[in-house]
Order: sequence, then structure tokens, then C-alpha cells
Amino acid sequence: MGQAITSPLQRLRCKLREKGLANTVATLPVCHFPDKSVLRQKAKRVPRIDSSIQRLIDNMVETMQQANGVGLAAPQVGVPLRVIVLQMPGEEPIAIINPKIVKHAGEQEVTEGCLSIPGYFGEIKRSALVTVKGLDRQGKAIKIKATGLMAETLEHEIDHLNGILYIDHIESQDKLHKIEPLDRTKQVR
Repeated sequence: MGQAITSPLQRLRCKLREKGLANTVATLPVCHFPDKSVLRQKAKRVPRIDSSIQRLIDNMVETMQQANGVGLAAPQVGVPLRVIVLQMPGEEPIAIINPKIVKHAGEQEVTEGCLSIPGYFGEIKRSALVTVKGLDRQGKAIKIKATGLMAETLEHEIDHLNGILYIDHIESQDKLHKIEPLDRTKQVR
């Protein structure tokens, strides 16, 4: 008898092995609201950065890029761990493990979409400036001060780690809009 598969990363590794993708980069299935309760759970801290976390990061970056997103949180791919990836237009992707917003200031009105809520976008308020601390993929402590799209994306992805979706920030129903089938030019987080 084999060992019981208990952790989300063990399940992911098994799925990748079954598909012959254990050592390759793969596009992961994105969880859609309201189907997956993992989107509403608070993600767990990553205790140790090992090869499975590195592979998760690589697969998350691939998934985000294939979906034309600018950010992705691990719970969006069914893994309840505190890992996010971001890629601003024209820049290299970055990963942040165990990110935490340590400072925020100001306010900006933004239009957001989400890979986990396809077909919609909403008008919400986000901080104009955020400072985030966490670890990079090598385990080195990092601190990021951001404004504009980067600040918005950091808040959006860290919200996912806390079980919060952008629709929770919408002040009224008329601020949520359905995307017409031909309007696929907006980048989503």
C-alpha cells in the first residue's frame, strides 16, 4: 500500500506525474467562483521553499501568461498556500512567498477582472500605494513598494490568499459588468 496523499502539493505532484509532466512546466486549471471553496479559504504559510514550491511557481507563471493575466495566487489553482506571481506588462515575472501588506496609503478607483471570475469586471477602490514584504523564490526577504497597476495587483492577489475576491469590494451591483464575448482585451488578475 502507498502513502495517503494529504497535502495540496502532494495531490498536484500526483496529477502532474500521472500526466507525465512531473518535471516540466504545465498550465494548471484555474478554479472558478463559486465552484471551489478553496477561493474562500485563508491560505497557509509556506513553511519551506523546496522543489515542489519552485515547480508550483513555474506552473503558476505559465498559467498566468497563457491566460493573459498580470497576477495569480496559489488558491486560484487549487493550492491553499501563500504564494503569488505577478508580471507587469513588459517586465519579467516575480514570485512572492508568504506576502504581507505592511503599509498602504491613498485610494484609487480601478476596473478589475479575475481569472477565477471569468466574463465579468468590476469597478472598485484599491490603495494607491502599498508596501509588501515576503520572500522571493530563493527564500530571500524582499520588500516591494508599489503604485498603480502593481499596487492594485498586489492587493488583489493577497486578497486571494485571505479568501477575499474583488467582488467583495464592489459597493453596488451596477459596478459589476459582464464582458461582451468579443471584449477579451482587458488583462485580468
